[in-house]
Amino acid sequence: MRTPVTIIGAGLGGLTLARVLHVHGIPATVYEAETSPSARAQGGMLDIHDYNGQLALEAAGLMDEFRSIILEGRQAMRVIDRDGTVVFEEADDGTGGRPEVQRGELRRILLDSLPAGTVRWGHKVSGTRALGDGRYEVTFADGTTTVTGLLVGADGAWSRVRPLLSTATPEYTGTSCVETYLYEADTRHPAAAKTVGGGSMMAPSPGREIFAHRESGDTLHIYVMLSRPQDWFAAVDFTDAAAVTTRIAAEFDGWAPELTSLITDGDTAPVLRSFHALPAELRWDRVPGVTLLGDAAHLQAPNGEGANLAMLDGAELGKALAAHPDDTEAALTEYEQAMFPRSAEVATFEGAEMQGIDSDNNTAHGLLNMMAEKGR
Repeated sequence: MRTPVTIIGAGLGGLTLARVLHVHGIPATVYEAETSPSARAQGGMLDIHDYNGQLALEAAGLMDEFRSIILEGRQAMRVIDRDGTVVFEEADDGTGGRPEVQRGELRRILLDSLPAGTVRWGHKVSGTRALGDGRYEVTFADGTTTVTGLLVGADGAWSRVRPLLSTATPEYTGTSCVETYLYEADTRHPAAAKTVGGGSMMAPSPGREIFAHRESGDTLHIYVMLSRPQDWFAAVDFTDAAAVTTRIAAEFDGWAPELTSLITDGDTAPVLRSFHALPAELRWDRVPGVTLLGDAAHLQAPNGEGANLAMLDGAELGKALAAHPDDTEAALTEYEQAMFPRSAEVATFEGAEMQGIDSDNNTAHGLLNMMAEKGR
């Protein structure tokens, strides 16, 4: 390929693209806003699926490295009613197709697989503009610029590359999440640790839900989902951890204490994360020399597929560019024609199946019925 690839964003999708390109001998540069690989915590656990995320890692030649970071036993799952009754439990026998890893470790093996200097840290994009003839100028916050003939936006929900292709912007889904952690849970929070078990735990209810995951060691990562307007959360002072905890816990009044303790006993200040999404059927006309992947292309409410889809996007785009070394537009067309329906199918299927936490069916028994219908 005569045109080096410029990738905006060193998340899992952008790094997978860079790695697959490297495997095929195609040069790429990744520009990342963060100042270093350790500048920010990289989130919690990810289940990497055998039908998308693992296919991407195979294309990247990193399956051995991936297997080395799998946390055994974390595919175990239990569903608990609001009164504390365990209504479903599934052990991890090692045969499941969704092994769990820490996001930070997955990002590390991708970074380690790239030539030194591939990622340019501390390059926050402030804008992009078309120069004509399929060329683009990217401007960074420090005033510097770069010009490229092949630009890939892997820069997430609020992509600075997306406006080159579409006027669509993410909209609030109606649900937000409050996160906290419990450390050394087996000794310091034994009741909570027992409730969560060895993998993940879900306690659903209409309009609210508690989800917890056992991460590496005996760390519990807690996600408290609430279906509330953004103004509701704006009225909560998140600089006052104790007040936030009290306010959020009040929404679970009457729930079993071993469940509410997952909120009240947190060892870290609660962090608010609002869920946004792009239209499920988002498309754009082919624009020479530019495309998107991952959340930049098809942001969805969390459904377990986001990271997997981003990685598969990166791998498929990389393979398409390698397959059409003298015809970038053919490669981008091939990639987008497969990516659009793939991501829309996931968004539509998950939306119909999960129905959102507002649904009257968002209960422990409702979740069991849904799982039975899906043949789990």
